[in-house]
Amino acid sequence: MRALICKEFGPFENLEVAEVDAPPLNEGFVQVDVKAAGVNFPDILLVEGKYQAQPPFPFIPGTECAGVVSELGKGASGFKPGDRVIVATMLGGFAEQAVAPAAQVIPIPDSMSFEHAAAFTTIYGTSYHALKQRAKLQPGESVLVLGAAGGVGLATVQLAKAMGAKVIAAASSDEKLAIAREAGADELINYTSEDLKARVREITGNKGVDVVYDPVGGDYSETALRATGWGARYLVIGFAAGPIPKIPLNLALLNSRDILGVFWGAWAGRNPRENAMNMKELFDLYEAGKIVPHISAAYPLEDFAKAFADIMERRVKGKVILTF
Repeated sequence: MRALICKEFGPFENLEVAEVDAPPLNEGFVQVDVKAAGVNFPDILLVEGKYQAQPPFPFIPGTECAGVVSELGKGASGFKPGDRVIVATMLGGFAEQAVAPAAQVIPIPDSMSFEHAAAFTTIYGTSYHALKQRAKLQPGESVLVLGAAGGVGLATVQLAKAMGAKVIAAASSDEKLAIAREAGADELINYTSEDLKARVREITGNKGVDVVYDPVGGDYSETALRATGWGARYLVIGFAAGPIPKIPLNLALLNSRDILGVFWGAWAGRNPRENAMNMKELFDLYEAGKIVPHISAAYPLEDFAKAFADIMERRVKGKVILTF
């Protein structure tokens, strides 16, 4: 099978597409013929050696893919060859075949394309868990979404709107904000040309927002936290901007704010039933047309470097995928 191989940590340009043996089909595992795979920022951190997990070499990156079940390992149940599924691979998603424990394989609706499926699990799983379990978002509350045109950002705009919140989208350009508006944002802030805190205060009548969703980090995190109101919840999703901000903890004390870390993958592993319910609710929202992945670009496996560069150079609006 063709696969993307990482032989040593370093720039993603050093990765190579090669013919390799298909992964072994262990007991309790499901084998899938991959049709599309989602590319996420952590995939790039992993191959550069900057992620918390560092697998032995050589390895195949790729944490999520979608395709068709081709074979079941001994003891695996709940699926049959031909089933259309999403796979949470952790590793191995950027290949023509992938394997995963049956518990990490999820059937997809007939109405969902493989491209949408490959762009679905991580961004919507993360964002829904953040809003539902961590922030406990209520209808009528306000949500400030930083990096609102990125994958998780757009997913959060759609989900927060579907959950009855007032959505304030913040991004670095008017072009990106236009996409957030299409996704359902009520208010827009261009934080390269506007004062983020002042605009939030203006929009909320000086109350401050109830929830901040921050997948960006960097210079705007403290400003966004200062723009929250009493009892607000600040969701720490990631650090796409690079630097990890050093937040003065007195800001949490003032106004009784909560700073909440969100690690959806670990939570899903510890709470499989609750995560399965989340996924069912997300599929229902998809079939109702309330959430739809925005595919920024789709590249064949051989053009993986273009997909990775799109993410690193912050050209992605929504999600970028690889196709097979």
